[in-house]
Amino acid sequence: MNWKNNSRPAQHWKHLTFDNKDIVQCQLCPRTCLIPNDTFGFCGVRGSIDNVLHTFNFGKSVAATEENIETEAIFHYAPGARILSLGNIGCMMNCDFCQNWETSQVKFLDDKVVHSYSPDDIITLCKESGISIISWTYQDPVVWHEFVLETSKIARVNGIKTIYKSALYIQEAPLNELIDCIDIFSISLKSMSEKFYKKYTKADLLPILDRIVQIHQSTCHLEISQLLVTGLNDTQHDVQKTIDWVINTIGKNVPLHFVGFHPAYKFTDVSRTPLSTLLSAQKIAVNAGIRYCYLGNVFENNINNTHCLECGAVLVKRYGLNSRVTNINSDNTCTICGAKTPFKFPLLNKNKSYRNKQRSSNFVNEFEEISIYWKDSINSVHISLDHTRRITSFDTITFTVTRLNTKIDEILYFEHGMNRKIISRKDSHEIGIKIKYPKYKDIKIMKILDRAHFPVNIKYNYSTKRKQEYIDANK
Repeated sequence: MNWKNNSRPAQHWKHLTFDNKDIVQCQLCPRTCLIPNDTFGFCGVRGSIDNVLHTFNFGKSVAATEENIETEAIFHYAPGARILSLGNIGCMMNCDFCQNWETSQVKFLDDKVVHSYSPDDIITLCKESGISIISWTYQDPVVWHEFVLETSKIARVNGIKTIYKSALYIQEAPLNELIDCIDIFSISLKSMSEKFYKKYTKADLLPILDRIVQIHQSTCHLEISQLLVTGLNDTQHDVQKTIDWVINTIGKNVPLHFVGFHPAYKFTDVSRTPLSTLLSAQKIAVNAGIRYCYLGNVFENNINNTHCLECGAVLVKRYGLNSRVTNINSDNTCTICGAKTPFKFPLLNKNKSYRNKQRSSNFVNEFEEISIYWKDSINSVHISLDHTRRITSFDTITFTVTRLNTKIDEILYFEHGMNRKIISRKDSHEIGIKIKYPKYKDIKIMKILDRAHFPVNIKYNYSTKRKQEYIDANK
């Protein structure tokens, strides 16, 4: 499928004339690209046709994936909730350390990883799979504006919540449109340095800060995260500047996440963020008065729990991407002291499981097994089915996942067109998992290097080291 073959008129642009020549100016992000006819803007997915701005990625996404809400750096909204994650192609930025550069930068894009969905497809997939939250994630959804907006409005009518995970390089007017239909914003603030933004992201800082304030002034749920890239923005000075801005501008109660980096894109010769760096950032934040500071891409005990501010009781216990509500009443108060908790819909996922109705499988004659052993860099995997094989509403593929330390089996059902799901390490004692699945040549087990990482089979590599990393990760 060539995604460039289809387009539709876009929003947020104006027509200009220079030297008696027509030109289109995109006004979606602060870059305000001037786009001559038959060319694309910076993002590579918005271009001019007959002097009208078109979007070329409407409904174009990487595979819809079932994950849990913690993968989106959202800890205070429906802990443990199942979400449907979708990621566009293209981006309005070009971060040198991008975790998903194979799909955010369209010049490296392999058309084979691109799926096509309609807004109704997404809503149907949520309903049939019992998922009540959609996340616009992985690559930045700013340049997916028309599809995100249309689908999110339909989702709201159908009682489905939406997450917008973004670096937020967007103009005020389109963000206002999103605020009217998005429930949850997870914003990646890269640094508090304008020089850093210009050099390493090809964007500007101040418009992003203004847009964060714009969200904060709305009724939408907001959480902030910052990726700490080794040797780039991970000093105590860098961390303190972010903390000071958060406290002074949007307040101490907005959850702040410091996230570990894995080598990617143009930063392949840089080490992962040391745990000590992340723990130091968390300590600085807490000492400065941030009430809820969490660490991302860290699988350690008792560093991401949420405690009651009044009595200290553990309200939500977390390990990696897994969470468990422990001391919260149905009225959203602490079971120990009765104080109000900071969560929205904390019991949405408690004791909740989903299966529609038992369906038969056409792939049960022969089985294969694979064992995955966790290590410092790999603590989660995506189980993926070839997207050219669309599972109908009458087919089910069943996987058995065995936690090797407990010997407890979990059953995964692939049905209703869902063809990718996440499995993540649940505790520090777990050494790995064994996956038993029907023999089917297009099933892939892909290791996740970062909670925001969407693993793909790539045709381009930035370095020999990067190529070997992907070979090792996808064995």
